[in-house]
Amino acid sequence: MRKAVLLLAFIMLLAFALPVFAEPAESVPSFAQPLDYSDAANWAYFREGDDKPADLFIVCPTVDTRSYANSEDLNDKLKGRFLSALDAEKGIYADACRLYSPYYRQMSINAYTLGAEDFDKAMKNAYLDVSAAFGYYLDNENDGRPIVLAGFSQGAQMCIELLKEYFGSTAEGRKLKDRLVAVYAIGWRITDEDIKEYPQIVPAKGGSDIGSVICYECEDGTVTGSIIIPEGVKTYSINPLNWRTDGTAADSSLNKGAVFSGEEGPIPGFCGAYIDEARGSLIVPGVSTEDYPKVLDVFPDGCFHIYDNMFFYTNLKENVSLRVNAFLEARQQVHRNTVWWIVGAAAAALVLCAGGALLIRRKKNVSA
Repeated sequence: MRKAVLLLAFIMLLAFALPVFAEPAESVPSFAQPLDYSDAANWAYFREGDDKPADLFIVCPTVDTRSYANSEDLNDKLKGRFLSALDAEKGIYADACRLYSPYYRQMSINAYTLGAEDFDKAMKNAYLDVSAAFGYYLDNENDGRPIVLAGFSQGAQMCIELLKEYFGSTAEGRKLKDRLVAVYAIGWRITDEDIKEYPQIVPAKGGSDIGSVICYECEDGTVTGSIIIPEGVKTYSINPLNWRTDGTAADSSLNKGAVFSGEEGPIPGFCGAYIDEARGSLIVPGVSTEDYPKVLDVFPDGCFHIYDNMFFYTNLKENVSLRVNAFLEARQQVHRNTVWWIVGAAAAALVLCAGGALLIRRKKNVSA
């Protein structure tokens, strides 16, 4: 197992540790138009797993280490990185969901080191494509099916933006909210400010609530600030082992299996976890930062960001199916209630009609 983790770290170091960024412009340019998502070449996954009961719209994490701000050149090599990153998450969702995932001109890792104004431009550039892809999916593919949104790191950030834009208080937003199974925004943050401004962002409170956001970021307990949870910021989190939102510790016996590579099976009991109630981060005690290095220099020592899905892979996989089934059961219950209401209303109408007819007969008999 240690060999697999070290191999993973080595591969990621080759991909990430020595990026060669393009020469910086005076300012990050704003993209005028999104990619054309009627073109199949702009999708990493499209309608994959057509027999599944729910749809997954999953957004790739950061894999661009070469661009200055955004991936303006979505070449075959970069698309290969998209697929590798998505395939590492795919197994969490594929049992319950039909898969959709767009290629998009994402923010490069360097974008996270830019000043606030340029970072905001880079983020809006990336989201322009993600929003267009989601809009295309809604218009052409969804047809009222249950929706799971998912993403890790930058992908999670994009999912939160989709919630803000599409699932608000408009009539269409409320309809979409009724189709939302859950949002797996792992490796990002949601704050009080987010929730106050966008009440459709509802942090998960348990293991089976629907329409909510599952969010956490793994640390060793020594981190005071990172690009995911800046210093002084508190995020909402849920513990994927006991599905609690407070500091109650979950023992490693609740971990049904960490997964680090497709070649090795799940590792039950890999680690426990508890929520740091001051930062909201998920603390993973007893895991060595030497065995599980941060890999990327944009993260502080003690940050387990790249392992957020891996440490709790099997628990997440089971939870996706649980929430999809909970959603389907809730939808069926609504249907049953509607049917009973219609039957009851029809029966009441028949009784009224029969009673009215009887009253009319009696009046005629009295008159006679």
